Amino acid sequence: MSPDLDVAVVGAGIAGLATAFRLRAQGRSVHVFEAAEDIGGRMRTVHRDGFIADTGAEMIGTTGYPATWRLIDDLRLCHDDIPLIGADLAMWRDDRAHRHVGDPRALLTGAGLGVAARLDLIALLGGAAARRRAYDVDAPEATPLGTRTIAEISHGDLHDYLLQPLAGGYFGWDTAEACAGPFVSHLLAVGATKTFRTYREGMDTLARRLAEQVEVSTGVPVREVATTGTGARLVADRTPLTARTVVLAVPAPVAADLHPGAPEYVRLCRYRPMIKVVCPLSRPLDALPGSFALAVPEVENEVLAGVVFDDRKHLGRVPAGRGMVSLVVSPGAVRDLIGASDDEISRTLVAHAEQYLPGLAHALRDTAVTRFEHGLPMPTAAALAARAEFADRAPAAVEYVGDWYTLRPSSEAAVRSAELVAERLSTADSPAVARG
Repeated sequence: MSPDLDVAVVGAGIAGLATAFRLRAQGRSVHVFEAAEDIGGRMRTVHRDGFIADTGAEMIGTTGYPATWRLIDDLRLCHDDIPLIGADLAMWRDDRAHRHVGDPRALLTGAGLGVAARLDLIALLGGAAARRRAYDVDAPEATPLGTRTIAEISHGDLHDYLLQPLAGGYFGWDTAEACAGPFVSHLLAVGATKTFRTYREGMDTLARRLAEQVEVSTGVPVREVATTGTGARLVADRTPLTARTVVLAVPAPVAADLHPGAPEYVRLCRYRPMIKVVCPLSRPLDALPGSFALAVPEVENEVLAGVVFDDRKHLGRVPAGRGMVSLVVSPGAVRDLIGASDDEISRTLVAHAEQYLPGLAHALRDTAVTRFEHGLPMPTAAALAARAEFADRAPAAVEYVGDWYTLRPSSEAAVRSAELVAERLSTADSPAVARG
């Protein structure tokens, strides 16, 4: 009996849509199912009243994002629509912002780090750069740092005023649990912050373009997935369907819940929740000129982890004369705020941000709160230990894609996973050559 579908992809984030696109290019028939009413996942953008607000991911790199740029070229997107942000990242310390974080000039200016911490940073990144091939973003389990955590490879200022604000604030990680190897690999790959870019029309630009190329059904949750003798079976909303191949393009914990036969690695991948508050403003703020974002170390503020000046990423992101900033909740505070109302979260974050952004409360027009139960994948020792077996397993009737595939906290990891899985399936004698 023929299956209802050739390939069913569960999830219309960038990983799922890119997978559908790659498989369709191989001649496969693909249908994407998305539980939400909108596509994009953690790269979703809201377009409202002339404001273009990224609810999740903020930027891509000029370097370190090769799979993304291949996809951009394949979709014939104009590179001019992905401009350089043209500003720097700042770090808060001693009641002021220190610019040029993540830029080579920071080794001279300090960017909030003392001399000893700068020397430690040179030793860490210099040693890693000398062995760059060993820091392969596709093989996070194989770096020279093994399972040492970020807290274990850094101390004092280097940890408190650089690595913790980056890994904790922008990735949502606990530096005492997150392994340093994948983190260092990512830093080496993306390079200086001055090379960061954004999509002129929002971070969902790729998702929207991909959705024009593949079949997508939104508002259709998939409730379970199981293997069969000839492929896989899924229940989409309340309708049982069969497919030769099912690709789960959802966070690992969701994939493990959907598919009881998921490999051990899928079950060991951990996430931490994240909260972001987007603030449309009646005017742009004058604070921190020349910077597109401010990282706030946890030792300075236990509630607010960072600020992004959305109106500085590109002038067209807001109406003329307006402004917009995003506020990121510190990992420790997320646990206390995740169940709070939007109003309480907004009031709390704005009150804390006023110290760094004078006039924020007065210029505030509205707020939009986004909660991510699964923020970004955190590379724990247990997950790293199981990853090699996961990566080397035979092609199966149920496959997996997502940023957690390589434990890299970026949209590039999601797009790269689509390439890797499409290649896995193309080399199999049959889409259902193995079961699992």
